[in-house]
Amino acid sequence: MIEEIVTENDHGAGVVKSWASIIDDNTREQAALISRSSIVEGHLALMPDAHFGYGPPVGTALRTREGVMPYAVGVDIGCGMIAAETTLKREQLIGHEGAVLEAIRELIPSGVGRGHDRLSLNAADVFVEEHGFPKGLESGAFDAGRVKQMRRKIKPQFGTLGAGNHFVEVCENDEGIVWLLLHSGSRGIGNMLATGHQKRAQAFCGERKLPLEHQDMAYFPMGSAEADIYLRDMVWAQQYAFKQREAMMDNLIVAVEMSVDNWDIVERINCHHNYAELQDDGAWLTRKGAIDASEGVPGIIPGSMGAATYIVRGKGNEEAYRTSPHGAGRVLSRNAARRTLDEDEFRVQMEGRTWLDRDAGKLLDEAPSAYKPIEQVMKDSEDLVETVAVLSQFINYKGL
Repeated sequence: MIEEIVTENDHGAGVVKSWASIIDDNTREQAALISRSSIVEGHLALMPDAHFGYGPPVGTALRTREGVMPYAVGVDIGCGMIAAETTLKREQLIGHEGAVLEAIRELIPSGVGRGHDRLSLNAADVFVEEHGFPKGLESGAFDAGRVKQMRRKIKPQFGTLGAGNHFVEVCENDEGIVWLLLHSGSRGIGNMLATGHQKRAQAFCGERKLPLEHQDMAYFPMGSAEADIYLRDMVWAQQYAFKQREAMMDNLIVAVEMSVDNWDIVERINCHHNYAELQDDGAWLTRKGAIDASEGVPGIIPGSMGAATYIVRGKGNEEAYRTSPHGAGRVLSRNAARRTLDEDEFRVQMEGRTWLDRDAGKLLDEAPSAYKPIEQVMKDSEDLVETVAVLSQFINYKGL
């Protein structure tokens, strides 16, 4: 059932269409605020996993034509998921779980600011050779010290996981077929580009006295040099995120092959959930914490640690801008989860899985209780996607 929120004040009018049955007042009010932006065209679509974030809520799809809003894409540009179906059977990995987890830790560095010990992967060299460096680094948009700092991150962090809710999992479907999947984005370079352009957008609107109801709604008018530079950097970061997920999947495959060989990949799915793309009619469709659910398009919707992941196919719902949720969606902030959740209960929820249990206290903000039940999110998504497979994790690796 879709909830429609019509909103109007001295700053403007807007419409929100929400598919979320579990949603707090702050998120609903934030969605209404963004819908009133002068550059938002049509309604704002709020996904079942929606929760509070910078600018638009996480779990938002919107269209703009007259301007581009950096916070509508988010600070981890191009963040997304990659999954690979294999010919492996679950029983082939029995007894190898610990070895596979250790191999993943060795081959896929994780954590805030972490990169590869050596300067770069070959895949990173290939990426820079093909795509160069972000245009913003050459435009004067950032000071020399910041440019040097960003350049240093590009190669070493390519093919690394990051932290927060980023993860690697080895899963099985109902028939015992093994799937590999991971969640990551554009790492330090994407974050620095996003936050830098957001500050520039706020300054731009202030200098030109463009009215904003909230500073998080700052934007660049389309056609301006500033908008062009942001869009080029955004597309570059999306490509970086997409390709570095491919590189990590290659290493994940190697990690499993170290324990069990003679198997193949059946299919790969790689999808963004923080990005914008130009539409045929000239508008930009921005999805923040949401994935492409155009008719027949495959997608990945993970639950929290200990919960199922859904492999889906889009239904092309035009009212939702052919969009679906990207995961379970938080119900507790990280600080609230650390304050209120119980470590022993977390361990019980993760029973039967091979994971970084010695770091349970550090991972408490990622416990299942910090997220919406994925089953309810999927029920709310019935007119957005159809389920192709349901995956249960048995190895979980998260960045700290």
